[in-house]
Amino acid sequence: MSDLKELSLALHARYRGKIQCAPKVPVTGLPDYQVWYTPGVAEPCLAIAADPERVWELTNRGNTVAIVSDGTRVLGLGDIGPQAGLPVMEGKALIFKLLGGVDAVPLMLAANDAEAFAATVQAVAPTFGGINLEDIAQPKCFGLLARLRAALDIPVWHDDQQGTATVVLAAVLNALTLAGKALPNARIALIGMGAANVAAYRLLKAAGAAPGVLVACDAGGILHRGRHDLEAQAEIAPQWQICQESNAEGRTGGIAEALAGADVALAFSRPGPNVIQPEWISGMAHKAIVIAGANPVPEIAPEAARAAGAWIVGTGRSDFPNQVNNALAFPGIFRGVLDVQARTITDAMAVAAAEALARCAHDLGLREDHILPALDEADVAVRVAVATGLAAQREGVARHGATAEELEVRARAAIAAAQRLAL
Repeated sequence: MSDLKELSLALHARYRGKIQCAPKVPVTGLPDYQVWYTPGVAEPCLAIAADPERVWELTNRGNTVAIVSDGTRVLGLGDIGPQAGLPVMEGKALIFKLLGGVDAVPLMLAANDAEAFAATVQAVAPTFGGINLEDIAQPKCFGLLARLRAALDIPVWHDDQQGTATVVLAAVLNALTLAGKALPNARIALIGMGAANVAAYRLLKAAGAAPGVLVACDAGGILHRGRHDLEAQAEIAPQWQICQESNAEGRTGGIAEALAGADVALAFSRPGPNVIQPEWISGMAHKAIVIAGANPVPEIAPEAARAAGAWIVGTGRSDFPNQVNNALAFPGIFRGVLDVQARTITDAMAVAAAEALARCAHDLGLREDHILPALDEADVAVRVAVATGLAAQREGVARHGATAEELEVRARAAIAAAQRLAL
């Protein structure tokens, strides 16, 4: 790990970051500049002024996403601020381009309050075909996502919420298949009720999980109808609604009580070790599934979870099997929504993306140590893009229609062109 840290710092300094802007049109001399800039550029400007929808045809807006963050909750690093968070957003832009063929622009905002943040995003939105919110502390992240989705007619996505939840759902679907269990009957414990698990709860419901058998637990204990501390935050965060819908048994207590008899543990709480104790895993159901998603240190070490009786274990790390990685979802999802010019990303679209992601792993060989595909496995982003674009059309949020074959051709071409740049 020490060598990796030193190498990363040296390479970032050598290249001064990892992304750049590059032209995609031929320029061989002055006549080309006259076409692409003045005087020729006046014609597309006038065309868009007369018909604003032509912006999608005559500019790169339809392939450009803003990655917007205030740096208040960066990876496992916490509130490090907008400048220190910039390397992460550049990395995100790199993944957008290489895995999805999407041009992504990091926008780090020195905006401490939600009003200023939202106003800034709304002001710059005409440049972009989508907004990816990233690494924003709660509860601000919940309100910003809801507000901006309502205000803008382009997709607004919070990857720490919807992206993580999409990949989690795919992992759960495949793990339950291997265990011979079904989602509607599965007892699922959600440990930590921040951005990731709040969205995972919502997508699990959308995919068919029964809210009454879901048990959520935060730092204050299990969520139930008596958690009046969460009722006081109902206007700015969704946890109180979860108190009303979940935990039909009325369980109280902490993590141990939440995990008792559970088929699945979804932990996205705080870095370990020992946030989850081995004896609590031993109290789970037969063929228990544990996803310990905290970074950089999982809530329980994978080997400790398996020794305690867990059958399938996933983490957020690439050096263990079954990495739950947002990058499996967002490049393909945005490729799909951009190719049909979707106005939003619905939960049904995220479920469709998760199901496509699950099928990728299934087709590549489903095993206890392979419930999700790896980033470098073939066709993952293409298949997710096709599923998302088709779902957008079914949901009635696509500006343009496209067949599965057309979406596949577009996705393959965009991704192949992007990957040639990195050779």
